[in-house]
Amino acid sequence: MNAKPKLPSSDDVEAIIARHSHREGPLLPILHDLQAEFGHVPQMAVPVLAESLNIGRAEVHGVISFYHDFRDAPAGRHVVKICRAEACQSVGANALADHALAKLGGEWHMTTPNGNITVEPVYCLGLCACGPAIMVDGQLEGRVDAARMDEILSECGA
Repeated sequence: MNAKPKLPSSDDVEAIIARHSHREGPLLPILHDLQAEFGHVPQMAVPVLAESLNIGRAEVHGVISFYHDFRDAPAGRHVVKICRAEACQSVGANALADHALAKLGGEWHMTTPNGNITVEPVYCLGLCACGPAIMVDGQLEGRVDAARMDEILSECGA
């Protein structure tokens, strides 16, 4: 289970930046540390990063939005990633994803209103022979059908 992230302050952001100021190309390591610390990359960190690294806010935003693992809001207590790659699609991943999203009443990247589950697409989990594959809080599971997905979502508090 993911711990509830603390609220960021500019001092926290500047401390993370300082830990990486000696590096060449420190933006990605800083973004990873921000996400690890707060559960997302806080919007208030963007101008601080841009000024500290002498780059534009648009460049910082572009990097955050390019890498799908960076979030701009905290995830739910449980993160369910559903593989969207061709091997999993060929054995029912699209139907599984549609089922999960319908059950939760939302869309990709949504977090349930109770804050328990965030659902995200992922484009290969490396379980191609065991599709459809999902990852729940970092744990892989293969050959997931609608019934098993219902069990998992229920266990996560859907």
